[in-house]
Amino acid sequence: MLKNLLEKPNALVYIVVAILSLFALQYITVKILRQFGKNPKYLLDRQSISRITKPIFLLFIGILIRIKVIHQNLGISEVTFVLQKLSTLLIIFAITWLLIASIRIIKKKVIENYDVSASNNLRARKIYTQFNILERIVIFLLIIFAVGIALMSFDSIREIGVSIFASAGVAGIILGFSAQKMLASILAGIQIAIAQPIKIDDVVIVEGEWGRIEEITLTYVVVNIWDKRRLIVPTTYFIEKPFQNWTKTSSDILGTVFLYTDYNVPFDEMRAELTKILHSTELWDGEVNVLQVTDSKEHTVEIRALMSAKDSPTAWDLRVLVREKLISFLQKNYPDSLPHTRVILKNLNDSKIQTE
Repeated sequence: MLKNLLEKPNALVYIVVAILSLFALQYITVKILRQFGKNPKYLLDRQSISRITKPIFLLFIGILIRIKVIHQNLGISEVTFVLQKLSTLLIIFAITWLLIASIRIIKKKVIENYDVSASNNLRARKIYTQFNILERIVIFLLIIFAVGIALMSFDSIREIGVSIFASAGVAGIILGFSAQKMLASILAGIQIAIAQPIKIDDVVIVEGEWGRIEEITLTYVVVNIWDKRRLIVPTTYFIEKPFQNWTKTSSDILGTVFLYTDYNVPFDEMRAELTKILHSTELWDGEVNVLQVTDSKEHTVEIRALMSAKDSPTAWDLRVLVREKLISFLQKNYPDSLPHTRVILKNLNDSKIQTE
């Protein structure tokens, strides 16, 4: 090849011009993209530009390798077929990389307008869930599609593939049955993205465990349990089995505290104390403040204190506080209102003696 270049000075000029044109084209493209990046109304910023310049450069290289004039001037026309196939694979890889980078840029620009850490974050959690799952689905399909196109670009592989598909129908059926669970998980992931029975940061009770949805993939869901454990659940679980979602429609939630007291408990005083406790803490959102007698048993009455909070962790802390304060209130001011066990004895003269 070096000998050919020395014998043909014009060939060296062609190669130098081609390489310089490649770098000039890359420079102009990056310059234009950076001009767009300066305007906040466009999707691109400096970080996004750095993501797409590399696949664009690979795309230009693939196109450069495909130019037959360069092959002829280098004296390597006999390997033009190999270089064209290499160029095809490089172009397919670069376009796939560019599409994946573009999808991630779009996702980033959309979700950065929504704050999941906000108190009323239902809309943000919906967007995060949809884009996280759909991003994985689209990238997975792009990779499969790119691999298929790359393989089909070779005639020999195409013929082998056709013959295999023509003669291996039974094997395909067996493979389909073996991959049934994986396909079901992927379809469940798509269904979760569309119907959204769960969303990122939802508070759920799964398998008796209280936690938050931390991650949703195509095949499994990660639940962050309250004690920092991680519960890994297949996506099909949330389609096929019942579970509790405390933040399906909103992040605010009602908390309940049950107390069991004696029949002589003063209800009005307890209602006043509940109101006093709620007004003294920032955990209460100021919406619901109710105390009711919900049941009466043989020896006790059941009292339910109902209160509201902005989200489930806050509701938990509020319930703990109210329960502690109400019990302390009864112990200090109305000790006789605590549950008692009454025993009635008969003496020898059949007179009744009541003890507590």
